[in-house]
Amino acid sequence: MRLGVLTGGGDCPGLNAAIRAVVAGASQKGYEVLGIRKGWEGLLTRDAVPLTWEDVEGIASIGGTLISTSRTNPARSPEATSTALENAERLGLGALVAIGGDDTLGAASHLQDRGLRCIGIPKTIDNDVGATDATIGFDTAVNVAMAAIDRLHTTARSHERAVLVEVMGRDAGWVALHAGVGAGAHMILIPEVEVNTESMAHYLVNRKRQGYTYAIIVVAEGVKRDGHQGLPDDKTVDEFGHPLLGGVTRIIADEMERISGIQTRYTILGYIQRGGTPTLFDRFLASRYGLAAVELASQGMFGHMVALRGRDIVSVPLADAVSKPRLVPRELYEGLSPLWLPDGTPLGPIPPGTPREWLPGPHPI
Repeated sequence: MRLGVLTGGGDCPGLNAAIRAVVAGASQKGYEVLGIRKGWEGLLTRDAVPLTWEDVEGIASIGGTLISTSRTNPARSPEATSTALENAERLGLGALVAIGGDDTLGAASHLQDRGLRCIGIPKTIDNDVGATDATIGFDTAVNVAMAAIDRLHTTARSHERAVLVEVMGRDAGWVALHAGVGAGAHMILIPEVEVNTESMAHYLVNRKRQGYTYAIIVVAEGVKRDGHQGLPDDKTVDEFGHPLLGGVTRIIADEMERISGIQTRYTILGYIQRGGTPTLFDRFLASRYGLAAVELASQGMFGHMVALRGRDIVSVPLADAVSKPRLVPRELYEGLSPLWLPDGTPLGPIPPGTPREWLPGPHPI
């Protein structure tokens, strides 16, 4: 058998470990491996390179992806789908291992239904792929975000300011929740729970009244305000129809400072979360996923995705994995909320007549 392997969507730490494991498992079974470059774009342009053990032996510790990636959608039109299927046949692919998030895996499911034998490996720092407990890249991303938030505590405390930290995650709040809890944030905002800026400002006022001089607020990039997600004036979408997110924290910070009078700053971590050296957990998980994907191919279990359930690697139908995203359950978010609302202060509106002298002064009341 000749296996193709591609990485689609945003890069993340651990992809190379998965590629390495696919090549290792395939070599053991006597299969060839073709690396499809630049994700689905490579299948549309027939851009592929042979991969041997010598090519991948030392790449497990390296971030990014050896075979590059892109946000290309082969299901965007019937013509693109036909081209992908024709090129897979010309390349002699017996099966294709698609390493990606819900968009990449959704495209794999689409092509599987049209005759291309596909196996999925879940990766995304967002950790939002359905039917699995963990995706490649998430553990590294949250550790990077947590370390950055740890550092912001000291400068926020020194200047007695509120500091908002924007993390990635698109429609899911897993990165914000894990990094925020780990770094002891004073408030965590996730897309699953709509933001009320006035309530947040009220919370800052109450913190100051109780003698706390600073606050760290973690904001997921996909938070919703007044029913809107993303920047109000940005209607741009990617090839999969998703709005381009990032930067909403600036608007929230400006609104909070205007309402509360408390100095408020923001920082956006951005691609820092997606780059760099993968953690042990991501390297090990990616290696298990890669080997399991080859095993599925050898058993003829196409149209499936490898997944982590507890400590076990299992297989699930691709269609089930992409049917709905894995989001933060409301009960989990609320169950952890005492960690960032220890005084139990309700996040209601700022009471009328709040003395302004409580707000801008350099010392707590």
